Amino acid sequence: MSKKLAWGIVVIYAIAMAWVESAVVVYLRTMIDRIEPYQPNPLPMFRGLGEIELGREAATLVMLLTVGWLAGRTWRSRIAYAGITFGVWDIFYYIFLVPMSGWPRSLFDWDILFLLPLPWWGPVIAPASIAALMIIGGTLITQIDDVDMPFAPRRLAMAFATVGALLALYVFMADAIAVASNGVESIRNVLPTVFNWRLFGIAFVLMTMPIVDIGWQMWRKKVLQIPEMQRTA
Repeated sequence: MSKKLAWGIVVIYAIAMAWVESAVVVYLRTMIDRIEPYQPNPLPMFRGLGEIELGREAATLVMLLTVGWLAGRTWRSRIAYAGITFGVWDIFYYIFLVPMSGWPRSLFDWDILFLLPLPWWGPVIAPASIAALMIIGGTLITQIDDVDMPFAPRRLAMAFATVGALLALYVFMADAIAVASNGVESIRNVLPTVFNWRLFGIAFVLMTMPIVDIGWQMWRKKVLQIPEMQRTA
């Protein structure tokens, strides 16, 4: 199977998975009257759904990683395909929610992004922008990486990206972390009022470093090939 075909199949799978995810979330939020998550008592206790939802989110991560493992040929491409799947799934999840529920009305609407290990809060545009980076970086790696010709971001770029990812996670969970010592009830009732755009911006720039590094490597390789072609001409 060609790399382009594998990419296309992974994208189709992620879009279909996003539809299922959106439908499930609409069902759950309708049951607890939380179509728009940003309101008082955002995570009400409802017949054990909290524990079930945590399990569903963990299972979702397993599904995304499994697709990456099956689609890739090297460990780099497997991680990259998992990133593509995650990115496409995340973006189309919000796209499908609009006709299904009428929400989000804006890219700046607040959402509960994830529940593990603590609730993540942030405007829709924040996770969507990270998802776009995952799609771009994953696509670059999957289309040029090969067993015989390894091509991946270098360690320094990945170190920057790791720091950026940790900063982004902190921004998403900062409000939950601040009240964590007060117990589960306080965590469940967190309703953030300010998003740390400055810190998130720094995190986002750091997370672009692998893409920048790949672009630099591609450009450098192309420039070095030109003199070689001139000598052989």
